[in-house]
Amino acid sequence: IVTSDPDEVVKFLERAISEGHEGLMIKKLDSPYRPGRREKLWLKLKPAENLDLVIVAADWGHGRRTGWLSNYHLAAYNPETGGFEVVGKTFKGLTDDEFEWMTKRLLELKLEDDGYTVKVRPKIVVEVAYNEIQRSPKYRSGYALRFARIIRIRDDKRPEEADTIQKIRELYLKQFERKRLPSESVILGSRGRPLS
Repeated sequence: IVTSDPDEVVKFLERAISEGHEGLMIKKLDSPYRPGRREKLWLKLKPAENLDLVIVAADWGHGRRTGWLSNYHLAAYNPETGGFEVVGKTFKGLTDDEFEWMTKRLLELKLEDDGYTVKVRPKIVVEVAYNEIQRSPKYRSGYALRFARIIRIRDDKRPEEADTIQKIRELYLKQFERKRLPSESVILGSRGRPLS
């Protein structure tokens, strides 16, 4: 479609999702396609999902984030074990002031520090946006969030009120319903990526 009406774009996106597509490509009309180049003339528009997850560890940052705990290990609650299972990591979404606050708070919750990763008591809940859930052998949970980013810190939630690993499993399976693919048809390679 060609439109400048945001409502029309939303309707078209919803239709594309209902037909099993991941999203839309939006482009400047006169922009040429250039394989392998990332430019801001062509953009992917995909719906984001949100989960409330708990920070269970953080890595020390480097570059601009040196001195801050800024790569957060995100975990879902497992009510069967009373523990938390990691489903991804992210350093995206927080401001510099929030990185500073988070570093101070996480150091107060420190359980151990190997010089790179600081494991913490699971107390801080964050709302996380993501694009997709993938199977992953990297985490004991078996799942990983794709393109995770923190939206906000959830001071109003206790860790046990975070989303559960069971919900992650359900959301993972629902993705295949939306794409109209049986979950069994996805064959994972050695790095947890689907083989085509």
